[in-house]
Amino acid sequence: MGNFSTLFNGLARSFSIKRGKNQKYVTGKQVSEAMAKDAKKNDLILSSSGIINVQGSSNFVSQYSKRGQKGVNQDCFIVWEEFGCQEDMIFCGVFDGHGPWGHFVAKHVRESMPSSLLCNWQETLALTSLNVNIDLNSDKILQRFDIWKQSYLKTCASIDRELEQHKKIDSYNSGTTALSIVRQGESIIIANVGDSRAVLATTSDDGRLVPVQLTVDFKPNLPQEAERIVQCKGQVFCLQDEPGVHRVWLPDGETPGLAMSRAFGDYCVKDYGLISVPEVTERNISSKDQFVVLATDGVWDVISNQEAVDIISSTPERGKASRRLVECAAHAWKHKRRGIATDDISAVCLFFHCSPSSQSQKTDTKLQACS
Repeated sequence: MGNFSTLFNGLARSFSIKRGKNQKYVTGKQVSEAMAKDAKKNDLILSSSGIINVQGSSNFVSQYSKRGQKGVNQDCFIVWEEFGCQEDMIFCGVFDGHGPWGHFVAKHVRESMPSSLLCNWQETLALTSLNVNIDLNSDKILQRFDIWKQSYLKTCASIDRELEQHKKIDSYNSGTTALSIVRQGESIIIANVGDSRAVLATTSDDGRLVPVQLTVDFKPNLPQEAERIVQCKGQVFCLQDEPGVHRVWLPDGETPGLAMSRAFGDYCVKDYGLISVPEVTERNISSKDQFVVLATDGVWDVISNQEAVDIISSTPERGKASRRLVECAAHAWKHKRRGIATDDISAVCLFFHCSPSSQSQKTDTKLQACS
């Protein structure tokens, strides 16, 4: 992350800016929201299908979403290059809504999470830098991860509280998953709420490209998840016509039947074991690591980790990698899930290294829709 104190001094200057005659100090939230607004103006944020490739950056992102057969597309995503005005940072997130208001919940969390995370990261970093009991020059990697973890925990807790009070979104019986990563230099921080999945593609010793699953699919039948739900008087079981699909139910066993154990919203079952606490992990990127894919369960229900890596790596144009993965998943649904309505399918592919062709083609920041 570079020198803590240097970064903190820059952030401190941002916080101390005075506004107009009222002489009010700018809050962390205002700083992060201003950064988001500026990033959108400079085409550094992408929230629709397409690519983002900034001149001078080693990051290349391809993302694509396809509506299923259940109505409106409740999946959404976002990529923010130069996250928080830091040249070595990028934020990527995918969100999978469910319930009558699921698409509104997913979009609300998508819009709230990046700037809220940035605000909490700035504040946590500032507090850490001011703590005289912490030696910032010792074990910077551990310090960095702890700061991100605390920032994510605060962010998810505040978003879920605010969502419950939202006057225009009814999230009592609706919610969303949220899977996001922050690449900072040569490390990635992964935070997962729900059953979307992040898979890394890395080169094995024998030269093959192999998958490394970075997240846990938080399904209700996982032992630690089921234990928490049962302790909170909730129920976990499968319907007779859905063998193997475990769902979360209220004590009466009639509603809501959630297929994941962690989500934002869904307040009807929040007192019965459903939580919005993210699992936060870190991985250092090596020269063998090629890309990471974030995708909703519409992909993983029919495509294996290895298949996803093979599909993406064999796509001639990186800009079309996510679309090809999504289309392959849609095709697989027709053959593997006959008679079942296709789910919404979305994927974000973040490539870590510039390809020779993309390096020679770079001009300015460019965003373009996949054809």
